[in-house]
Amino acid sequence: METFKKVLVYLSRENSLPRCAKFLQSVTGEFCAPQEDKTFVSCGLDRNRFIISDREFCDSTRVLLQRPSFCPIKNFPEEQTSTLPHGVLDRGVDVGVAVILQSIDTKVLLTRRAANLHTFPNVWVPPGGHIEPHEQLLDAGRRELAEETGLQLQEGSYSCRLLGLWESVFPTMLTLGLPKRHHIVAYLLLLSRETHLQLQLMARCLPFQAQLRPNQTEVSASVWLEPRMVEAIVAMVDGAENSGTILVGLPPTVQFNLLSAHRVAELCNGAVKTTMLPVSRFLNTVPAAGVDLERVSTGTKYALQLWLNILPQLDQ
Repeated sequence: METFKKVLVYLSRENSLPRCAKFLQSVTGEFCAPQEDKTFVSCGLDRNRFIISDREFCDSTRVLLQRPSFCPIKNFPEEQTSTLPHGVLDRGVDVGVAVILQSIDTKVLLTRRAANLHTFPNVWVPPGGHIEPHEQLLDAGRRELAEETGLQLQEGSYSCRLLGLWESVFPTMLTLGLPKRHHIVAYLLLLSRETHLQLQLMARCLPFQAQLRPNQTEVSASVWLEPRMVEAIVAMVDGAENSGTILVGLPPTVQFNLLSAHRVAELCNGAVKTTMLPVSRFLNTVPAAGVDLERVSTGTKYALQLWLNILPQLDQ
């Protein structure tokens, strides 16, 4: 049972008073034509409400909002509304924050969600989670980064910008089950002035343990990816036919940090060992039916594409 007060999404059109978004209300669909899946909006936190509007407002940020073409809320049959439990229908739309952390040597950090989590188990995502009351996006992002990886970024050691908003629903497709969770995820880009190896050292739990310290209840592994690998990942579009030729030129494996079950008590939240993972795991796409796969989430691919789009500007 959730013990914190949720920050929910509120919608405003043409300067109307913000109204709490309903669980079965497509947030993206409120601001774009029915055949489209993305649009620019203004957003910001105000009195523990995350407001999304078609007009600019005080302290708002203009940003891209997108949903997948197969979004369950977009495609949910109205006649099946009664099949959802009242506890689900009354939830509204939650707000989450996820951190795309880029090191100065141009690598980004992803974490694999623990296998026992109720939503998106074994899926690769950036560190992130919910926003607590009275938090700003950056505060929530830094807190979640520290809680999940042990990385505590110091003031002045990074810069930050809002990359985009993603409408996330679990399960990902209607063929995988009825919707249980509905979120708007705000993706923050944090540009560190440290290399990825220096960041790993910053997250050590014991002296000379030069590794990230993941929270074993939420994270089972972590990996630093370079732009070439990220390009291959975002090229594998969920819900589309993929040729598989993207594997050309990629190494068969990538080095990642795996949470080890032994010495957990000794090493605080968990011991980490470096091992190899087949690149193909990162190139899996959302299955149309059956059991979900270990893969990079669709929203993460969206955020990584936005990162690639601005990467030339960041290098200048």
